[in-house]
Amino acid sequence: MASTKDARRPDLIVPYQEPAGKTDNPELSSTLSSTLPMAAIFMRNRYVGWAAVAFSLQSWLGESEETQKSASSPGYFAVGMSLMSLIVTYLPLFLPPSPGLQQGSSTEAPAPVPPA
Repeated sequence: MASTKDARRPDLIVPYQEPAGKTDNPELSSTLSSTLPMAAIFMRNRYVGWAAVAFSLQSWLGESEETQKSASSPGYFAVGMSLMSLIVTYLPLFLPPSPGLQQGSSTEAPAPVPPA
């Protein structure tokens, strides 16, 4: 008797379709591999430079075909940028700043004048 009261119609059944994944899913590793080299250059911090190399290598070696298609730049570009930031942070060891340049601000008091 339960089947006589069933009001469902088999022709109106819609099969389940899994929704498509989001394409705007930013990955943390690719974000770190692109921003850490800039932070290393601005701060002249060698540890941040080495972290940038490690994250960019990890991001490059771990990218899939889908991320290669959707990425705006290839993975080896981030590796190149991180190596460049590492070179910039170690540059003062090989090309030290000239001693004639003073590391002061232009707002400090002038040097005292010796009495004549």
